[in-house]
Amino acid sequence: MSDGLSYERDADHAFPDDRLNEVLAFLDDDEEVQTYLDAQNVNPVARMRYNDHGAKHVSIVRDRALTLYELFYASDVEFNGAAEQGLEEADEAVIVGLAATLHDIGHVVHRDEHPYYSIPLAADLLDRILPHWYDTAEAVRVKGEVLHAILCHHTEETPLTTEAGIVRLADGLDMERGRSRYPYERGGRGINTVSSQAIEKVTLKSGEDVAVLVEIEMHNAAGVYQVDELLKAKLRGSGLEDHVRIVAVNTNEDRENIVDRIEL
Repeated sequence: MSDGLSYERDADHAFPDDRLNEVLAFLDDDEEVQTYLDAQNVNPVARMRYNDHGAKHVSIVRDRALTLYELFYASDVEFNGAAEQGLEEADEAVIVGLAATLHDIGHVVHRDEHPYYSIPLAADLLDRILPHWYDTAEAVRVKGEVLHAILCHHTEETPLTTEAGIVRLADGLDMERGRSRYPYERGGRGINTVSSQAIEKVTLKSGEDVAVLVEIEMHNAAGVYQVDELLKAKLRGSGLEDHVRIVAVNTNEDRENIVDRIEL
């Protein structure tokens, strides 16, 4: 990935160490990881004309997952994944960052049921990556939390940790029209592609009465599918429902008054 994400807290919320940035840098420079992020796009996009699931999608999901982590942390939302494993606070963000990066690699096998294929592939990568920062016992615990978050991002499996809920929600927040450009230009006109074309912008910020306010701008009513069907499904059962408010607004001045605003 080319975005080279780096995260630092403000003075009141400093990371205990720079472990997250070291892990992100490692992933961005690792040939095997980067090849997976490229190869995993072939089945869903080139062969099945779904929206993007490659390196750009992963970059956006990881960015939004870590932004969600920052916003939840600042609002004192409890994180239980690393804590219940006896890991350090710094490992919360590492779990989120790793899971967000590796969540879709199962697409190299098939689009259908891809989270289940992602598990063994990610497990092999984690066995190589984690010993750079963790001893054997810690690596086993971090690995388990990362795999849990990967499994729960797109299946009927219920996230049992805040970290996993964040990855699940972040995956649904990559919905802008750029994600569907390639399949749309190749003739893909399924509801995922057409509805994504309607989404102009997604913004994450602190809410007045919730930890996270998600603001979505769409230019026609087709975007309702992205919000009310796909994103709503990601939020439902994530464990984050009480901490997130979603507001989607139709910004097209020439619109018919079918859908002006949606709030979840």
